[in-house]
Amino acid sequence: MSNHKNEIPYGTLDLLILKSLDSLGPVHGYRIARRIEQVSEESLQLSQGSVYPALIRLEQEGWIRAKWGLSETNRRVKFYSLTASGKKQLAVEIKRWERAAAFVARFLEA
Repeated sequence: MSNHKNEIPYGTLDLLILKSLDSLGPVHGYRIARRIEQVSEESLQLSQGSVYPALIRLEQEGWIRAKWGLSETNRRVKFYSLTASGKKQLAVEIKRWERAAAFVARFLEA
């Protein structure tokens, strides 16, 4: 039997990261991952191997920016923040998610 705890639909992680940054403001990657896990009530566990490639991709798209800083434990880390373009993309991603969820819901109700 497969472990469904880490399975989310493709593209959902981008939405979760953008929304986390919108809610939290500038934070480091580890904090983003923990926030997503916390809001999911621990039903989703994220690895560095999934979060950091997504952060790089979102930065390359221009939707987030990274800036070096010091963590709460005085470690040098990248802090990520949402750009103006990222705020617009977040709205697009939310609408896409809502349309997809409504589409699936119609089938489940049939």
